[in-house]
Amino acid sequence: MAMLLLIPLLLSSISLFTISTATFSPQPGICYGQLGDNLPPPRESVSLLTSLHAKRVKLYDANSTILNALRHTRLQVSVMVPNELISNISSNQTLADKWVSSNVAAFLPKTRIRYILVGNEIISSTTNATWRHLVPAMRRIKHALKSLGIRKVKVGTSSAMDVLQTSFPPSNGSFRADIAVPIMKPMLKFLNRTKSFFFLDVYPFFAWSSDPVNINLDYALFESKNLTVTDPGSGLVYTNLFDQMVDAVYFAMEKLGYPGIRIFVAETGWPNGGDLDQIGANVYNAATYNRNFIKRVTRKPRVGTPARPGSLLPSFLFALFNENQKPGPGTERHFGLLHPNGSRVFDIDLSGRTPESDFRPLPAPENNEKYKGKIWCVVARRDNATVLAAALSYACSQGNGTCDPIQPRGKCFKPNSVFWHASYAFSAYWAQFKKDGATCYFNGLATQTANDPSYGSCKFPSVTL
Repeated sequence: MAMLLLIPLLLSSISLFTISTATFSPQPGICYGQLGDNLPPPRESVSLLTSLHAKRVKLYDANSTILNALRHTRLQVSVMVPNELISNISSNQTLADKWVSSNVAAFLPKTRIRYILVGNEIISSTTNATWRHLVPAMRRIKHALKSLGIRKVKVGTSSAMDVLQTSFPPSNGSFRADIAVPIMKPMLKFLNRTKSFFFLDVYPFFAWSSDPVNINLDYALFESKNLTVTDPGSGLVYTNLFDQMVDAVYFAMEKLGYPGIRIFVAETGWPNGGDLDQIGANVYNAATYNRNFIKRVTRKPRVGTPARPGSLLPSFLFALFNENQKPGPGTERHFGLLHPNGSRVFDIDLSGRTPESDFRPLPAPENNEKYKGKIWCVVARRDNATVLAAALSYACSQGNGTCDPIQPRGKCFKPNSVFWHASYAFSAYWAQFKKDGATCYFNGLATQTANDPSYGSCKFPSVTL
């Protein structure tokens, strides 16, 4: 996520595979990530998906166990070509054919695969050496589908908002200069020719949390009653941040000559928790954003956005579960609608039919203002001394004198334990490198705390906010 700004015997049945836009549901789907060591098995997860009234599900791979679990359900499915295969597929039609045969055709029609995303946020998450292979890979996947008689399965790729050079006001929306002509224009040509979607990850949370002074929280949560923003270039009036972000991409596509391409919200959501230094990540805001988003996209008549009024905006909410193995800041592990045990983080109905008065009360938000004070980075669990020792070694190898105080005769050498030494090293590392983007995570071994772990003459370094 980024901040603002595959059998001849199957062919006769597969060839009948179509999408009827007349029955295309505006109800959001759900992104089903698997980066957790405590998640329910696929069949249970699929049952949970249906209990939320999801209409579609997005996978970040083509996991055969999950695809089999999705057989005979009415869930539309999006599968994904891994980022690491894009370069090879782009120049090898045989490889593309095999991938589609094994990961798509083998499951049709019992599993209702409707979308193939070639990679995930390629511009954001890979080096630019991969970018030029993206559209050729998309073409080869589409050719493989056609050669197998699979029609109306849309091919695309997900993009984050950082593909834009400018996004405000929306009418100034434009793609970055380094990708506009060599990458985005050929992509838009492909999407336009194949009548596919521009799959876009939209997170008002990141935009707001990066500038909470100048961006109103209610405006980001679809809660603003009186606040509006008028685009001086277009004259369009905005009542929420989400519409602003989506319309900036519509305007950017228009500038490259493709005003008619539809946007599919590939991810959106709000974190229900996070680290001490992450403002506004709480259950109240997550429930408010997600419920309001569902109401907006399911409203009749359709609302669309100011630049595309009345348009259908298909979408996926991120995510099904809180995933405890996602790297990065704490918010990355707290986007789920469900806890790993299957219980709901907050009440929600993706059909939009349940009145909010039927939902249980929400806890009051406690971190809508920035945390002020000192924060330390310490060991979160001590269940694996070998892994912890490796993380300690890494932290101490970074920077200059990071771990001097935990060397023999140092002020923090005692108690001489991996746990205490690692806690010191994590704090020292984070204090030194946070400004360069370092996080207090260490593959899930670390956590932030506002309780000073210092003792005696041993003073742990901290981050002051």
